[in-house]
Amino acid sequence: MTAANGHAERRNRLRALLSDQDVGRLMIVTNLSNVRYLTGFSGSNAVLVVGTDPSDDVIGTDGRYQDQVAEQTPDLPVVVDRDTLEAVARTVARRPVLVEPGLGVAEFNGLRDTGLSVSVGDPLVERLRAVKDEQELAALGTACAITVAAFSALAAEIEVGAVEVALARRLEQLFGEFGAEDRAFDSIVAAGAHSAIPHHEPGRRALERGDLLVIDAGARVDGYHADMTRTFVVGADPEPWQVRVHEVVRDAQAAATRHYVPGAARLNIDGAAREPITAAGFGDDYTHGLGHGVGLDIHEAPMIGPRSTGTIDANMAITVEPGVYLTVRGGVRIEDTLVVTDAGPRILTEAPRDLLVVG
Repeated sequence: MTAANGHAERRNRLRALLSDQDVGRLMIVTNLSNVRYLTGFSGSNAVLVVGTDPSDDVIGTDGRYQDQVAEQTPDLPVVVDRDTLEAVARTVARRPVLVEPGLGVAEFNGLRDTGLSVSVGDPLVERLRAVKDEQELAALGTACAITVAAFSALAAEIEVGAVEVALARRLEQLFGEFGAEDRAFDSIVAAGAHSAIPHHEPGRRALERGDLLVIDAGARVDGYHADMTRTFVVGADPEPWQVRVHEVVRDAQAAATRHYVPGAARLNIDGAAREPITAAGFGDDYTHGLGHGVGLDIHEAPMIGPRSTGTIDANMAITVEPGVYLTVRGGVRIEDTLVVTDAGPRILTEAPRDLLVVG
């Protein structure tokens, strides 16, 4: 299947959802990740119309991307205009349209001002994106393999005295050397007390002997994001309390991972990780959800947490990332990206989960 055929098939699946909801409806797609999912176009300005008939489909962008949109979406008619949303809206005349929940108020009112009958639809494209197709899983697999290789290479380079932000930039350089197009998100390198801050921004702190070191990062390939976290000890044998916390988190991650099977309730998956952490006395020190979908966005459906509803399905790509964070002392997080399959979870970021000593 060519890329164009794959994107056309995705639009057809959205078309079926539109037909189920309201015969004759058109949908205006403005979320750039959703546009890329449905067309392959990766520019920073895009508007897509998808209708219940393929002849309704049209993509719009501005003159900066005239050549790019022609190359990436050869199967779609194109509108090129600086006022892209208004120009695309003119192609659907006065037919009723759905827009995405994230459309801004000004843009929503602007569409109404053109005479369109506009209403906000459900997050239909996000529903489709939650279950990955073969092309998506291939890109995710490559991104995760690069991430694992880069983590391993960085671990061999870490030394006492290295600076957090320098390690973050070096890891991102390794992503590029191994074939990624970019980092998936702002890399987290957190040493010592900073490791107890789940989303610490790496700074000028130098690594000291005995520090816990949390590294949370990922590579991006063809727009698809990897996500992986490992915790290390710097330059010394780990202290008993560090070993204890790491064991609890590792056991919690293993327990939760076993629950990533089709049909499993998201709330139960979260509970499988939370229960052993709470039993070990660290319940108040686990301060976030267990996981999230990954794909064209680093955080996308489904979310796995203590207030989650619904179940998971085969071919969803999701993280599993419990953590324990002890203020001042330090924290531990272990995270993998996996794919839900009928045969059980398939780990894409397969790498040692031991408390390794680096430096």
